Amino acid sequence: MIVDVHCHLTDRVFEGRLEEVLEDARRAGVKILVTSGLGFEDSVKVLKISDYVTVYPSLGIMPYDIEGYRDVIDLIEENADKIVAIGEVGLDYHINVTVDRELQKKVFLEFIELSKSLDLPLIVHSRSAGKYALEMLLNNKAEKVIMHAFDGSSSHIEEPVKRGFFFSIPPSIARSNQKQKLVKKLPLENILIESDSPALSPTLGEVNTPSNARVSVMWISRLKEITIERVEEITSENAFKILRLRRV
Repeated sequence: MIVDVHCHLTDRVFEGRLEEVLEDARRAGVKILVTSGLGFEDSVKVLKISDYVTVYPSLGIMPYDIEGYRDVIDLIEENADKIVAIGEVGLDYHINVTVDRELQKKVFLEFIELSKSLDLPLIVHSRSAGKYALEMLLNNKAEKVIMHAFDGSSSHIEEPVKRGFFFSIPPSIARSNQKQKLVKKLPLENILIESDSPALSPTLGEVNTPSNARVSVMWISRLKEITIERVEEITSENAFKILRLRRV
């Protein structure tokens, strides 16, 4: 069984064909999916489509579009007993992002403290800001952390690994030397599987689907020189460990 700890099932590209997408995922062995909200309205949709058997909700907001983030915090607090994580939230220092970095850090810190107070894991977005996101998490004693599609240097992961942080690996590992190096350095006990669908497809320019989470598993198996079954077993146990999921 594969657990996809991060995808976006409310994206427009999946509109009207969610059951088909979920059935394709099941056929690929992806039995549980965590779908993440991006902002208030999207997070409300995430709650509506979650069945708490196959699909579980995570609520968050993108750091490059943080208007209304306090409404998202209120929604998280109101639904803390229903959601499995807070996120995605974090930092984005990509060249095209115009949101002030100090403001991003202020908002991210609020979500870190919220995670600690509610005892919920954080799913962290850290595009072009991996080192800085990790520093904030470590310095503020974040305890339950999933670094989603981490694009930073593997030289920065030693202390986070010691602290029990998890790193979720997307299907884009098939075309990313950085992701491949990251997997080689990470202990399997700190690895999770994600699709980030509809983004981060194994083939550049194609729409990604949750079924491609199997691509991540296959690459980890190859790079770690262990069986696919072992990768599925440990990464699924990792997901059950950090997220409140029902076994199916």
